[in-house]
Amino acid sequence: MITMNIMQKILMMHIHEGRSRREIARLTGTHRETVGKYIHQYEERRRQLLAEGNDSVDIQALIDALTTAPKYNVGIRPKRKLTDEIAKKIQAHLNENEIKRNQGQRKQQKKAMDIFEALEAEGVDISYSTVLRTIRGLERKPKEAFIKALYEPGEICEFDWGEVKLKINGRLQTFQMAVFTSAYGNYRFAYLFTKQTTECFQEAHALFFQHIGGVHRTMVYDNMKVAVKRFVGTGKEPTQGLLQLSLYYGFQHRFCNIHSGNEKGHVERSVEVVRRKAFAFRDEFDSLEEANQYLQQVCTRRNQKPQTELSGQTAIERLEQERSFLLPAMPPFDAARVLYGRVDKYATIMVDQNRYSVPDHLVGESIMTKVYSTRVVCFHQEIQVAEHMRLTGSHEWRFDLNHYLETLKKKPGAFAGSAAWHQAPQKIKTIYEMYYTRRERDFVQLLQYIRDDVGFTEVEQAIEALQRIHPSHVTTDKIKVLCAKNREMVVAHATLSKTGQEITDRSVEQLRAYDDLFHTDTLETKEDVA
Repeated sequence: MITMNIMQKILMMHIHEGRSRREIARLTGTHRETVGKYIHQYEERRRQLLAEGNDSVDIQALIDALTTAPKYNVGIRPKRKLTDEIAKKIQAHLNENEIKRNQGQRKQQKKAMDIFEALEAEGVDISYSTVLRTIRGLERKPKEAFIKALYEPGEICEFDWGEVKLKINGRLQTFQMAVFTSAYGNYRFAYLFTKQTTECFQEAHALFFQHIGGVHRTMVYDNMKVAVKRFVGTGKEPTQGLLQLSLYYGFQHRFCNIHSGNEKGHVERSVEVVRRKAFAFRDEFDSLEEANQYLQQVCTRRNQKPQTELSGQTAIERLEQERSFLLPAMPPFDAARVLYGRVDKYATIMVDQNRYSVPDHLVGESIMTKVYSTRVVCFHQEIQVAEHMRLTGSHEWRFDLNHYLETLKKKPGAFAGSAAWHQAPQKIKTIYEMYYTRRERDFVQLLQYIRDDVGFTEVEQAIEALQRIHPSHVTTDKIKVLCAKNREMVVAHATLSKTGQEITDRSVEQLRAYDDLFHTDTLETKEDVA
């Protein structure tokens, strides 16, 4: 097909230079009959335009014909091999595919090559490219039109998950980022979790609603497992976790159609934007808590940025406009999954293929466990008996040494080799290694004393005081006596008036008490010096 530029050269050579059609064909490299056709069409259309009083001529059509590029009409060429009968055969195969899709047999559909081979087996003389082109024409669907929506304040908020990979304490881990976006003001809130579980899903909502001080009237979700329990015909049944949130906070929920992320366009874009703006610049943190603090700072900066599509208003300004339209704030939802189980012989309970210790006297008892996104809390007869940071792997164990003290008192030989001892705090290990080696029973009594009666800080102070006298004075009995004396001194100081003589007298009494306790002569030495 010749271009408009070549057609212009042909006509100019004919009109202004008077060249013959044969010469024009040679100079332009165009067939002589084609040159003659365009010259004839041009002269005929000009004649019609210049004719006076010719009302039957469409002037605009003639102008368009003279000033547009030449076109070949290829659409009316008859199909040489694709007959109506062959097209019907191809359509029959496509109808079978439709039936299989409706029956859930999507993976058993015929592809274009399968249909071509079936036709070939029937003796149909047709090429694969013709079959493929015919299938595309028969299956062509009209493109979807999108409708721009206008949102009312406080009406709609969208939620989605996004995957993020970060280095936490030097180890690369995968996290799930929960993202909320208000439709009215494009306000964004994000928070990182270890998994896409029901408790994380619920906690994310509790954090968001607490953050904005209210609740949007409608929450929009895609077909995520924590929100959709199952498909019922063309509808979707919500999970119990979503129903609990909806009933507690009073919002309605709405699901997008399958593969229709555009119906939740705000948050789909928000996941990509927040993830890039936050973690394209920094992806290493000491802890998940630090990563979440950094993420909140990034979201705050984005929410303070003026938005052109909102007449320069920021997301924070739009949220302030929404506040009076939001549902009232509620106390944070207790986002926990409740499990029941029996304590095994190792005094542990299992949660998501991980084990957590409970006090050893509860072996064989039934335990209720509340599983939060970052912690696990255990109850026996409605009394809390244990709390652990939640493990993120599989087949891991979390021990609390205090849970095994009764057993270790009976079996002190198992102390150093126990898994609970290996997970004990380093400060506890240091005390054992410095003062209690081969005195496990005495050390177990100290641990019980710390657990039941005093804090670790008081014991640490008592050990420092005894060590200054001599390391051999560091025993559990002396630590108990010294802690008790220190507490009595605190009470006495609180009741005595602050006169100089009273303070001096009290100090002498304390020193004499220390001398009697530890068989020292501190007081006599001070009196000799005086």
